[in-house]
Amino acid sequence: MKRGVVVRVVVALTLGLAAGAGMAWNEYLRKPAPEALALPDTLIPLASPEGQRLLAESGHRTDYDELMASFVPQTRKAYCGVASAITVLNAAGVDGAPRSASALFAPAGVRLSPLKVSFSGMSLRALAELLRAHGADAEAFPASATDLASFRDLARANLGREGDYLLVNYQRDQLGQVRMGHISPVAAYHGPSDRLLILDVAAHKYPPVWADLDHVWQAMRAPLNARTTTTRGFVVVRQGDDG
Repeated sequence: MKRGVVVRVVVALTLGLAAGAGMAWNEYLRKPAPEALALPDTLIPLASPEGQRLLAESGHRTDYDELMASFVPQTRKAYCGVASAITVLNAAGVDGAPRSASALFAPAGVRLSPLKVSFSGMSLRALAELLRAHGADAEAFPASATDLASFRDLARANLGREGDYLLVNYQRDQLGQVRMGHISPVAAYHGPSDRLLILDVAAHKYPPVWADLDHVWQAMRAPLNARTTTTRGFVVVRQGDDG
């Protein structure tokens, strides 16, 4: 092969790699740009008059103030678990709770890497392990391991008492949003309408919303992907014994 051809091939490959790296950076590693997306009629924004009425009437909003005071939005496309973990660790008052993603991954026992999570997110099990690495008591439950009535009872009890928190992992399109797996904290339950208040950590595109509990349940029942029957689910978080 002539030298000129070789040079052109090398240059083309270099430019291709640079372009690919640039696309990956923009898609997975940089802070998402604000992009307010439309909500379906089935979801009630917290900021709306109806959303505020539901909050005022809720008898199960013990976690609301702490979660709102500690809330942080996700800073990368797949960092919903990261933002949810930081939010709930600080809301629970865990000693030395991290305030940033770098601090969240810092403990020696954490096996997750920021880069891996940036491209593939994290599982329920990995999220619970990450929370435990910071001294919290965290237990993951796939939705397939329980039922709707049991989850409703658990959510009502959790949101009606101090000391524990609830994170849900669900498939967005089951709630009428853009298809994507997602994790966020739950801040309240409204019994008469049977709705949960989800504090969406993807704040760049969705606000906190009241969602029908049955719809949330179905969204948690969705398989992780087409290759498995393992479902999404939820994590119960408490301050650990050393907190």
